[in-house]
Amino acid sequence: MAPSSLADHWAALGLEPGADAETLKQAFRRQARRWHPDLNGNDPVAEERFKRINEAYAVLSDPRRRQAWESGEGQPEAEDDPFATGFPAFETYLDHLLGRPAPDRRPTPAAAAPPPVTRAGDRETLVRLTPDQALQGTVVTLTLPDGLEVEVPTPPGCGDGWRLRLEGVAPGGHDHFLLVEVRTEEGLRIDGLRVLYRLDVAAPAAALGCQAVVPTLAGPVRLRIPAGTSSGRLLRLRGRGLERDGERGDQIVEVRLTLPERLSEAEEALYRRLLDLADGDTMPQATDLR
Repeated sequence: MAPSSLADHWAALGLEPGADAETLKQAFRRQARRWHPDLNGNDPVAEERFKRINEAYAVLSDPRRRQAWESGEGQPEAEDDPFATGFPAFETYLDHLLGRPAPDRRPTPAAAAPPPVTRAGDRETLVRLTPDQALQGTVVTLTLPDGLEVEVPTPPGCGDGWRLRLEGVAPGGHDHFLLVEVRTEEGLRIDGLRVLYRLDVAAPAAALGCQAVVPTLAGPVRLRIPAGTSSGRLLRLRGRGLERDGERGDQIVEVRLTLPERLSEAEEALYRRLLDLADGDTMPQATDLR
């Protein structure tokens, strides 16, 4: 097993240590096609990952270099560098590392896309952003399982609960997701320019109407809860959201009715009286579904 201080070549190829030669070759082909710069022109991570995959295969497929790497003695230099004059074409690159003679490269139909990624091996990392970082966009540094650090820009205006997908960067070609959390200590949740807040209100207060103190980004304010408010009702605080390019969002308050877990005798008597006063025609009736 290689010392932890060295790059984990097995992880770079998405393999468990000790995989046989054929498995190693198949994993290399799959990962090399996934990350070759010619096939990932708009991906800033691809070039670094491609070099990492090339190095991993070059070491693990060469008994002398692999033994030196596993013993922690360093890595003997390869006889030549396929990147000395830039990145070769993908098929030429495979011929070079797999020791195949270069055939006549007549045009051939495009290779089939890699098989769809299953969710079983996907990974997820929680990323916490401040409201300003979410609004303006920021750069998050993520360390992948093989030790590679990548910088991921978050889109301006992202919100709490967003999932940003990094396709194929997890071991075995799986996806890695960034779960974005944008919340304040007071429980405010940011979604673009909007601010979301859940307000717990006792059922009698919602039935009769009341006032409640609600936190906002600019400080607490008093909010009137209209009589007859039901659970799930949304109330708007105009202009209490974030601002960008002259546009300001609102704060949305979701009312949630709360009931005591245990009723006192007096409370139970009152609720029974309310039930007796309710119109029987408006009460939901049980139906036999058989």
